[in-house]
Amino acid sequence: MGLKIIVLAKQVPDTRNVGKDAMKADGTVNRAALPAIFNPEDLNALEQALRIKQRVKGSTVTLLTMGPGRASEVIREGLFRGADDGYLLTDRAFAGADTLATSYAISLAIKKLGKCDLILAGRQAIDGDTAQVGPQVAEKLGMPQITYAEEIVEVNSKKIVVKRRLERGVETVEGPLPCVVTVNSSAPVCRPRNARLLMKFKHAKTVTERQEANEDYLEMYHDRPYLNIQEITVNDIDADREQLGLAGSPTKVKKIQNIVFQAKDSKVLDATDEDIEGLMKELIANHTIG
Repeated sequence: MGLKIIVLAKQVPDTRNVGKDAMKADGTVNRAALPAIFNPEDLNALEQALRIKQRVKGSTVTLLTMGPGRASEVIREGLFRGADDGYLLTDRAFAGADTLATSYAISLAIKKLGKCDLILAGRQAIDGDTAQVGPQVAEKLGMPQITYAEEIVEVNSKKIVVKRRLERGVETVEGPLPCVVTVNSSAPVCRPRNARLLMKFKHAKTVTERQEANEDYLEMYHDRPYLNIQEITVNDIDADREQLGLAGSPTKVKKIQNIVFQAKDSKVLDATDEDIEGLMKELIANHTIG
């Protein structure tokens, strides 16, 4: 019997291109001013899910992402790489959500999708670096969690064995299913798009996207239901609106800075105690360390 796997994915602003318009006046990220990409560690999580799908016959991989309409690009990207379907959690009520409000909405969406065996997510998103959403989703669903995963060594209908990458080494842990696993960037990179899947899913769209498109492919979406990317709104998840969006977000961003490190000079040191001690004193004096 296969496993039902949900991969939490996020479309994030490319933080390599942060400019002066990156922040709005209310302290939220101006996502429209930045190029959008698939969060890198979520791709690592997707790869682990696809490997399980290959290993455990009958398994399915479902992508779940929360964001504006353009976040459906993340789902299509996942379909091109081997996922089976995807859901876009989208509503103006979710705008401005911090990790607490985000995990609340996602946990309710997962409940709506029904029983699942495994939830995979990237360790953290590059636009926040909090590493909180995965663990918070686990807590809200009452599931055990394994963080910093580098490899899923073994998995079956009852348990999962995971190799974790820690700061000073690795450890292998075992946990029961269902559970939530967050995946490190040190895990294998995600496989590229598959040409056959690209052709199959290139017209996959949400209802909103189809309504806004010029092409009339209504008959095609009726005949090929796998092209329908499902949308989930606030009305579908029976949420307390006070716990959503800005209203449900106690975290506020004060400011954002784009810092570019540039090498101005170099110093050649000999492998002597005197040179090493001098360097340490210099780094401590200018507060680089310590």
